[in-house]
Amino acid sequence: MEYPFYGYRKIAKQTKKYTESQVRRVMKQMNLKAIYPKKNISKSNRNHVKYPYLLKNKQILFSNQVWSSDITYVKINGHFVFVVAILDVYSRKVLNWRISNTLDAFFCVEALEEAINLFGVPAIFNTDQGSQFTSKIFINTLLENKIQISMDSKGRAYDNIYIERLWRSLKYENIYLNCYESIKELEEGIKRYFEFYNTERFHQSLDYNVPDDYYYGVFKNAVIA
Repeated sequence: MEYPFYGYRKIAKQTKKYTESQVRRVMKQMNLKAIYPKKNISKSNRNHVKYPYLLKNKQILFSNQVWSSDITYVKINGHFVFVVAILDVYSRKVLNWRISNTLDAFFCVEALEEAINLFGVPAIFNTDQGSQFTSKIFINTLLENKIQISMDSKGRAYDNIYIERLWRSLKYENIYLNCYESIKELEEGIKRYFEFYNTERFHQSLDYNVPDDYYYGVFKNAVIA
């Protein structure tokens, strides 16, 4: 109960007393599961233009070289609330985010425009082929800022793995551990978590440093394939 985001492997490692098979058997008997649900919200629109994936075998060497974005959901009092985030891939820094109770493209465009105003223009912007990101208003914002557009291959979740890891961390380390009763509470909680994520949370992929240090150039030795 103290680590609800642990599966049987991590529980076995934590206890140092039981094998993985023993822990898995007990969890099955108690109907305990470490679940990471993902609602299918990235539905494409066949009438929208799709762009090729530009990141295959590409080394990411500096901040603002590649930004990535995605949408996830949170359930509050029986209703779904949607969160969009924009991530700098090199540093893992969360540049901006927005909450919406609808899945239109406007809250994604607002998050993008504010991120550009705050941090400048990336060379490449990568998303999935969801209708929000292929919409005319979102694509035009990228084109007007002369940003190269990259989209994940259909059915290739790992193409956008960096932001998928962000959602996993947000949910396991914050949302699943709190009982948010309103959008306002959720918004305040996510704001606190992303501040922690950017400035305090150690990242194994950054040699146990924090995203802000990499984004602002304190460390310059990371190479992301």
